[in-house]
Amino acid sequence: MTEQRYSINEFIEETKQEDKEQGLFELETPRFLEVNVNGDVWAKAGSMVSYRGNIKFVREGILEHGIGKLFKKAFTGEGTSLMKASGCGKLYLADNGKKISILNLNNESIFVNGNNLLAFESELNWDIKLMKRVAGMLAGGLFNVKMGGVGMVAITTHYEPLTLLVSPNNPVFTDPNATVAWSGNLQPEFVTDISFKTFLGRGSGESIQMKFEGDGFVVVQPYEETYFTQPSSS
Repeated sequence: MTEQRYSINEFIEETKQEDKEQGLFELETPRFLEVNVNGDVWAKAGSMVSYRGNIKFVREGILEHGIGKLFKKAFTGEGTSLMKASGCGKLYLADNGKKISILNLNNESIFVNGNNLLAFESELNWDIKLMKRVAGMLAGGLFNVKMGGVGMVAITTHYEPLTLLVSPNNPVFTDPNATVAWSGNLQPEFVTDISFKTFLGRGSGESIQMKFEGDGFVVVQPYEETYFTQPSSS
């Protein structure tokens, strides 16, 4: 393994921020997202690493997106909160060293696991979607966000993502803990297979799988997310 030793000037030259002039979202590194804020941008709460300029941060208000989304968030036990970055400047986001991918939607839609959503343009339409609950499936539950319209969304994965194509005669089965995103026209269902209980779903305690049928794609990561049950008040 080659040791990475630098003089101060060499280190600065190697790691300094560069303006790529690629628009609102830019990848500074595979794990740093630069957002050229000029207005409003939504981002995962707690993902801000640094910023420059005149940017104000506001945590998602209780009625920021309407009573419907508020009800869904409470019902699903969804734990990921959003923050709104407003103003003008450069904002740098990251999420536990995950790899970042920028998707440019052009009147398309995509579902994103809530834990893998990093940031999105305020112009995009979005909604929290309730999935069929399976008793004992995942501690803390599972939710996803449907993004649609014209604009950019940044998603995160542990290591490199893999996209699997779904065709009408070739369904795809995935581990819910490793499922990141899927095309907006697909409606997954949960299935169980007791014979695979000891082999699949490390964190679920059951052989729960997501089944995708139709014509589209599914994005998975080589890592199983861990979901925790929120402590109940007593």
